[in-house]
Amino acid sequence: MEQIPRNSGFALPSAYLSSTTSSFADFLRAEAPDLLPSKRSAGMGTSGGDLDAPHGTTIVAATFNGGVLIAGDRRATSGNLIATRDMDKVYVTDAYSAVGIAGTAGIALELVRLYTVELAHYEKIEGVSLSLDGKSNKLATMVRGNLDAAMAGLAVVPLFVGYDIEASDPKRAGRIVSFDVTGGRYEENAGFHAIGSGSVFAKSAMKKLYDPDADQDAAVRAAIESLYDAADDDTATGGPDVARKIYPSVVTITAEHGAVQLPTEETSTIAEAVVADRAAQQDWRG
Repeated sequence: MEQIPRNSGFALPSAYLSSTTSSFADFLRAEAPDLLPSKRSAGMGTSGGDLDAPHGTTIVAATFNGGVLIAGDRRATSGNLIATRDMDKVYVTDAYSAVGIAGTAGIALELVRLYTVELAHYEKIEGVSLSLDGKSNKLATMVRGNLDAAMAGLAVVPLFVGYDIEASDPKRAGRIVSFDVTGGRYEENAGFHAIGSGSVFAKSAMKKLYDPDADQDAAVRAAIESLYDAADDDTATGGPDVARKIYPSVVTITAEHGAVQLPTEETSTIAEAVVADRAAQQDWRG
C-alpha cells in the first residue's frame, strides 16, 4: 500500500493528537466552536417567539431500593401543535448515568449527545471515569454555555440521574440532580423529581406513589403512573398511546446491570396495565 508522505498535507493537526485536555467540549471550543450546541443555535433568531421549535416536555426520576430510574413521555410540541408523538427524551450517557431532556428539542438532543461524548472522552484520556459529582458538574457547565440561547427563548433543562458506585450504602446509591437554565445544580434529596411542562402534576402524583424501599418493578410502575397523571392535566405531555404502540421511555440504573434502557415490551406491559386500571376506576365511578 502506498504511504502518504508526512508533509503531504494529510496529517492531522497537532491539537488532534494532544492529550492536554480531557474535555471534548473544550477541544471543540478551540478547534471547531461552530459545532457546539450554543453556537449552532446562535443563528436561530433573537426571540424564541419567532421560532416554533419543537419542545420536549415531561421527565420524572425516582430512586428505589438499589438504584435509580428516569422516565419520559414521548410527545414534543410546537406551540399548540403536536410536533412529534414518539420522541425519545431519556438517554443513557455512560455505564452508571442517564439524562432526560426538556426544552428546545433540537438543542437538547445536541447537548446530550455532546455530553455523552464528553464522558467517554474523559474516560479514554484519563483512564478512569468521572465521579458522579464530576459528571453532574460537567453537565451544569454545558447548560451554562447555552445561556445566551436560553435568554432568547431556546432553553434546555436536563435532569440527571446516576448510581454512585462508591456509596457506603448500595441500597441508597441512586442520585438525582436537577439544573436551571443558568447552569445551577441542585441535588434532589426527596427521592424523586420531575421537570417539564407536566412536572407539577407528575411530582404531585409521585408524592403519593413514591416508596424509597420499593423494588425496581414497583418504582417503574410509579413513574409511569405519574406520567399518566401529568398527561391527564397537561396537553403538552403525551400519555401511553395504546393504539399507536407508543409508550414512555424508561432507563434504570443499578450496581448489577448499570444503566439500561428498558425494552418496549416491558414498558408497554406496565403502561397498558396502568391504562386498564384507570379505566376500571372510571367504570366503577360511573
